[in-house]
Amino acid sequence: MRLDRFLSEASGLTRSLAKKALSRGEITVDGNVVKKGDIKIAHQQVCWEGRYLGLQPPRYIMLHKPQGYISATKEEVHPCVLQLLPAEWAAGLQCAGRLDVDTMGLLLLTDDGKWSHRLRSPKKACNKVYRVDLAEPLTDDVVERFAEGVKLHGEDKATLPATLEVLTPTRVLLTIQEGKYHQVKRMFAAVGNHVIGLHRLQIGEIVLDNSLAPGEWRHLTAEEIASI
Repeated sequence: MRLDRFLSEASGLTRSLAKKALSRGEITVDGNVVKKGDIKIAHQQVCWEGRYLGLQPPRYIMLHKPQGYISATKEEVHPCVLQLLPAEWAAGLQCAGRLDVDTMGLLLLTDDGKWSHRLRSPKKACNKVYRVDLAEPLTDDVVERFAEGVKLHGEDKATLPATLEVLTPTRVLLTIQEGKYHQVKRMFAAVGNHVIGLHRLQIGEIVLDNSLAPGEWRHLTAEEIASI
């Protein structure tokens, strides 16, 4: 890793501020002042004004997303989910997948870009399980139609096969492999129904912790991280 990038990631400085710190002679590598940011850093000791800098290990967080929050890192019309975490933990985290503002449930946050990419990659095909509340009772043919794949409005191809488990006439568990824009809502709209409540329960092998109330979070376990 280049020194200027290391400084940015380890100190929180922007690239431009890191370059200024270098030019002022504030950075030492193994005790020697270094003013150029293009040298490679592996296991050397890097200090900024005498303070040792080290990269934090990647962070992996499970959040029970409540309604009214957006899956983004900046506040827009609605508050962003990062506001639910302590400020010292929120910096640098990204949402590994998104939930609509009115959708609740499992949301994963990380600063590990490769892990996030694997989670979202179609090749990984992580199943996603949702509890869905519907405006109208489910018709008898919907389970079979979802298993075959349904054509969404504006899409050329049908969705991949999905599994429906009927809990009540208006509540189901839906398992899908994809993550198209508003996919769950559009799937039920395609069969003449309307989603009035949506709660994500599981992504791959990672299941929403029942002990987490909406707005609460915890670190993922080593087993959960390795499952992706």
